[in-house]
Amino acid sequence: MEDQEALAMPVQTGEKRTCPEEASDHDAKRARVEDKANGSHAAKQAEEDPEDPEELVEQGSEDAEAVQNEDGEGESFADMMKSGLSEVDVGIYKFVSDHKGFSGILKERYSDFVVHEISKEGKTLRLDDLTVPVEREEVPVEAEPAECQTLTEEQKQQLTDLQLFKNKEANVAIEVEEDSKEKRTLLHKAVKTLYPGLETKTEEREGKKFIVAYHAAGKKALAAPRKHSWPKNRGSFCHFVLYKENKDTMDAINVLSKFLRVRPNVFSYMGTKDKRAITVQEIAVLKISAERLAHLNKCLMNFKLGNFSYKKHPLKLGELQGNHFTVVLRNISGSDEQVEQAMTSLRETGFINYYGMQRFGTTAVPTHQVGRAILQNNWAEVMDLILKPRPGAEKGYLVKCREEWARTQDPEAALKKLPVKRCVEGQLLRGLSKYGKNNIITAFALIPRNNRLMYIHSYQSFVWNTMVSRRVEAYGLKAVEGDLILKGGTAHVLSADEAEEQSIHEVVMPLPGFDVIYPTHEVGKGYKELLAADDLDINNMRHKVRDYSLAGAYRRVLTRPSDVSWELINYDDPKVPLVYTDVDKLEGKSHPVYLTEGKYRALKMEFSLPPSTYATMAIREVLKMDTSIKNQTQLNTVWLN
Repeated sequence: MEDQEALAMPVQTGEKRTCPEEASDHDAKRARVEDKANGSHAAKQAEEDPEDPEELVEQGSEDAEAVQNEDGEGESFADMMKSGLSEVDVGIYKFVSDHKGFSGILKERYSDFVVHEISKEGKTLRLDDLTVPVEREEVPVEAEPAECQTLTEEQKQQLTDLQLFKNKEANVAIEVEEDSKEKRTLLHKAVKTLYPGLETKTEEREGKKFIVAYHAAGKKALAAPRKHSWPKNRGSFCHFVLYKENKDTMDAINVLSKFLRVRPNVFSYMGTKDKRAITVQEIAVLKISAERLAHLNKCLMNFKLGNFSYKKHPLKLGELQGNHFTVVLRNISGSDEQVEQAMTSLRETGFINYYGMQRFGTTAVPTHQVGRAILQNNWAEVMDLILKPRPGAEKGYLVKCREEWARTQDPEAALKKLPVKRCVEGQLLRGLSKYGKNNIITAFALIPRNNRLMYIHSYQSFVWNTMVSRRVEAYGLKAVEGDLILKGGTAHVLSADEAEEQSIHEVVMPLPGFDVIYPTHEVGKGYKELLAADDLDINNMRHKVRDYSLAGAYRRVLTRPSDVSWELINYDDPKVPLVYTDVDKLEGKSHPVYLTEGKYRALKMEFSLPPSTYATMAIREVLKMDTSIKNQTQLNTVWLN
C-alpha cells in the first residue's frame, strides 16, 4: 500500500454542519435524549463540514485498498464507507477556537505523518545508531559466521533469495561432504544466523547428506526459541528502537517473530502506533541478541532496528509519556494569517479531548453499539450485531459468511465460509459451534479479552464524547459550579467560588462506571438520561460477568499540546517528500530543500501529546473539519472526479 492515494482526503472550509440523522435502531426516547444532548447545535447547522482521517488506518484492515470479492471484482473504499459513521454519530461536533477553517489534504502519503514515541523519562526516541553494542565480556551465543565460508557464492545467493521471499516455497540443499555431526551443527547455526527467517534440517538423498534450508514462514507453527547460552552479565531483554513505515505495531511484531522464529509474546512495547505513517518506538524482546536483530536490517523492507541495549526488564503498555507528531497537510488553502490564528489557538488553548473516530470502527455496525448490548446483558443482540449482514462492502468471504448465518443460523456452516478464522466473527462462530447458541456468553469469551473489552470501552467513549459536547455547548470554555477537577487523583466538585479560580484545562468529565462521580450541574443529569435511554442504570454499572463491570475513569475536557511549531512549505511535485526522516539522516540524504514559491502550499506542524489523546482531534481543530472516513471519502470522491 506504499503509494495508495485513496486516503488523500481534501478538506473543505466551513464551521457549520448538518445535524445527525436518527439511527434506525434508536427508539423515540433515545432520539429525544440525543437531541437534548446535542443542544441547540442541530438548529444551527445548515452546511456540511469537511473531515479528515488521521489514525483511520487503525480502524480496519481494508484501509483504502480495494476489497476483492471471491469473483475478483473490487469494491472501492468509497463504497465501503457509504454506510460508515460521521462525527455527529459519536457525539463529536464542537470546536474551541473561533478562527475560520481552511482546506488541506492529510496523509496524501504515509510519509506525511511521522510519530516518535516519548519515553517515560521524557526523551523523544530517535533511530540514530545501527551499531551492535560492544560488551566487556563477549560470550558467543551464535555460531561463528566463518562456518559459512564453505558455501559457494551461488548457494549464498540462493539462500538470500529464499530469505527475501523471492521463492518462498523453494528450499536450498547444501551437500555436506564432511560427515562430522559437529561440523553440520555449526553450519546449521551459521545459516540461521546469517539468514534470519530460514530453518534448516539434515536429509539423506541417494546416500549423501544435505543440509536443507527452507523458510520458517512456511511452517504451520512457530518454532520455540532455540536454547543457547545467555551471558550472565547481560540483561535478559534486548531493547531497541523500531522504525517502521506503513505497518501497524502488531503486524510489525508478527513479521519480526517470523524471521526470528519466536513467538510474538516474547516482544513487549509501550504503545501501539498507526499503520499509515512512519513511526519510531521502543520495543523489548526476551533473550534475542542485538546481533540477530541487526541482521534483520539486511532483509526487511520498510523496517529499521537500532539503538540496541540490554536491560533486565520488559516494557509495559502505557509506560510512555506520550508521542511527538510531525504532520504535513498538503495543498492547503488557508492564508498565512489563517494558519497563524489556527496554530496559535492550538498552542495556547488546545482542542476538545474527544475520542477519535477509530475508537468506533469503520463499518455500519459501530463498536459502541455492541458494547451497549453487552452492558444491557442482551447477548442475542451482541451475537446479531457481530454476525448479521451489514450494508457497505466487506471482503467477499465475510459477506458470504454473514449471508450463511442469516439464512441458516448454523455456526458451523457459517464458519466454513471463512478462510481466516482468527477474525472476531470466526472466533464467535467457533464458540457458538463449540458451546451452542444457548451459551452465547461462553462462546463470546473465545474472543480475546482485549477485543471484548474494546466494545464496552467504545460505549464509554461514545457517552463521554456526547456529554462533553453538551458541556461545551452549555457552559463554554470556563470552569463553572458543578464541574469536576482532580485533587490527588480524587474527583472534587467545584463550588461557585472555586470555579472562578479554576481553568477549563483542569476540568475533567467522567467515563460512566460504578466508581466515579458526575458533575452536579445539568450535564451531570444528562449522563443519567442518556444511559436510561439505553436501558442502563447509572447507579448500577456492575455486570454479572466481572470482566464487563465498568469502574469508570476521568478525562480532561481539553488537551493542550506541547512543543508546538509550524512552517509553511511551497512545492511543485505532489509526491516530493516534505519530511526528513530518521532513516534519511542515517543514509546521509540531504534535507529537503523547500521552494520559496510553488504550485502548492503545505502546512508542516509538529506537536507532542500525552498518551490516549488523538492527533486527529488536534488536526480537526486546526482545519475545522470532520474526521470521519465516511465524509472524507465523499469529499475525496468529489475531488477525484
